[in-house]
Amino acid sequence: MANASRIDPGAFDALPLDKGIAASRRRIEAMEALLERVVVLPGINRPIGLDVVLGLVPVVGDIAAAALGSYIIWEARNLGLSKLQMLRMMGNVGFDAVLGFVPLIGDAADVMFRSNTRNLRIIRKHLDKHHPSTVTVEG
Repeated sequence: MANASRIDPGAFDALPLDKGIAASRRRIEAMEALLERVVVLPGINRPIGLDVVLGLVPVVGDIAAAALGSYIIWEARNLGLSKLQMLRMMGNVGFDAVLGFVPLIGDAADVMFRSNTRNLRIIRKHLDKHHPSTVTVEG
């Protein structure tokens, strides 16, 4: 049985719904955690999330995972990321979706290629530069 990850399930209950930058950051980080790091796979000690689980359902699951990943891109658009950053993020989600359509290889690729984590990194870099008051300390 998979070990529980470091994510507190109660953290999703108190997500802010306002339009502030710090609130957007928390929502994006929560979505990334849900899609990429819900439980840890025993044996390889690698976290997986809803993206991998949805990827096990042929075609429909990969489309659903891409749609959920697109939410992060939508939030990034509202934060004012550049067109180049947006294109990189869309490319990450698109590449992940296309890989997911390939049976077996796509499932393994979902574990290794984390498009949502890459997109979170792009957003954090933008926010740390343009909105330093939203920086959070991870521990």
